Amino acid sequence: MFKERNKKIIKACYDDKNDEKPLLFDGIGRVYSHNKACFYFFAWMIRDAPQQRLSPLISRMQKANGVTKLLAETDSLVELIFEYRTIVKSFEWQAVREVVIDRLEGSRRSISGHNIEANIRTGLITAIQHYYSIYGNYGKFKNIEIANKQIKLGKHTIDVSANLTPKDGTDKVNLLIPVKTRETEGGGHSHLFTRDIITAISDIKKELNNYHIVVIIVAENWSASEITNIDAQIDMIFHFNMNPNKFMGFDEAAQIKFNKYMATILGASNDK
Repeated sequence: MFKERNKKIIKACYDDKNDEKPLLFDGIGRVYSHNKACFYFFAWMIRDAPQQRLSPLISRMQKANGVTKLLAETDSLVELIFEYRTIVKSFEWQAVREVVIDRLEGSRRSISGHNIEANIRTGLITAIQHYYSIYGNYGKFKNIEIANKQIKLGKHTIDVSANLTPKDGTDKVNLLIPVKTRETEGGGHSHLFTRDIITAISDIKKELNNYHIVVIIVAENWSASEITNIDAQIDMIFHFNMNPNKFMGFDEAAQIKFNKYMATILGASNDK
């Protein structure tokens, strides 16, 4: 009885044909499709993670049982609500509302972070293109592969990276660009985040032999001494003293600086 009632409620959401049905937005105001909105809302209601945890399970159900995505989602939600009903305890709107707000804030931060990575990646591409426009080659490298997403090195995530393949047949060179953003202002936060960055750099150096590391920090009032501490461990650091929400990519001065840095790495410009 409990499951059947919940299944009717969930299906009523999915089957709603009303043109003026409620909308669910992601963290930066983009509208979720109606089916995704239903799936996310009910998953959040039971405090679960629809994208990270449930979506892979749904995909496996579709393949294993030969069912539609809609049926897999609704059946999963019904079973989860039944199993979690005593653990979750409160389904009152005030409690659910707080969960939804928390999830959307996480969405906003994630999307914002990926946008910043894209801007940094564009700056890297610009620097490489600038070099090529002058010399017609990639210096001592025959090929450069820029990762189109984050990569994992050990337990650390590198936001922007590239593999440089030397012409002389030696091992590839890794260009690693960790990006750190914080909306809170400096102080003790910058000390903790600096410690995390330095730990990651130390671990990366143990993993790799041929590497270059550039750190990008987008945050207000980051301690100057902490920036110096990081700079001593790597090739170069860029600190953009602003709220990450306002970061639109390298300004002209920063791009010129990055262009010059990439030119020193590529080098051997006349060796075609």
